[in-house]
Amino acid sequence: MRRGTPFRGTETRFDKLLSLLTIESMTTLDTRPGSRTDRYAGTGRQWLVLAGLLAASFLVAYVGGLASSSGVDGWYLVAEKPPWTPPNWLFGPVWTVLYTAMAVAAWLVWRRWGWRDARVALSLYAVQLVLNAIWTPLFFGAEQLWWGLAVIVGLDVVLACTVVAFYRKHRIAGTLLVPYLAWVLYATSLNAGVAALN
Repeated sequence: MRRGTPFRGTETRFDKLLSLLTIESMTTLDTRPGSRTDRYAGTGRQWLVLAGLLAASFLVAYVGGLASSSGVDGWYLVAEKPPWTPPNWLFGPVWTVLYTAMAVAAWLVWRRWGWRDARVALSLYAVQLVLNAIWTPLFFGAEQLWWGLAVIVGLDVVLACTVVAFYRKHRIAGTLLVPYLAWVLYATSLNAGVAALN
């Protein structure tokens, strides 16, 4: 009957709504941040991995410090800089906190998922760490300002992807990378300003 048509249409829309709420059409609970038990919590191995990730971060920091020391006290000291440039003494403490936070973030993702189940997120993390290691000697050491800008823009993109990938695996890990992303974006503006002024 024709007068039954509106009801059938309403029922069809209702059925579609229900289908969206079924477990088959939703992301499973294991893939949501914060809903999975940490796989390696309570194991001795977790501390070795944390130590390794911290060592990798501070190795990058150490190499960058060696490569940039001559530039910071040389050409960068007398170069034209944008007005939002911070004092040189601020870089050390900020990077120390950020390198520690990023290592802890990677560790949290690994501890929950392991290498295999978090390979995309942790691979992105490794790529951004390599780009970070390249940028400092390129900009400060070699004084390649425009090449440095290209590298740090690439770092921005990869790091933003890393933040998203980490957050999907572990909310706290993703949040820990947000200050790092903010600082790198700030450093990008400084790189662009110094390159344009010199």
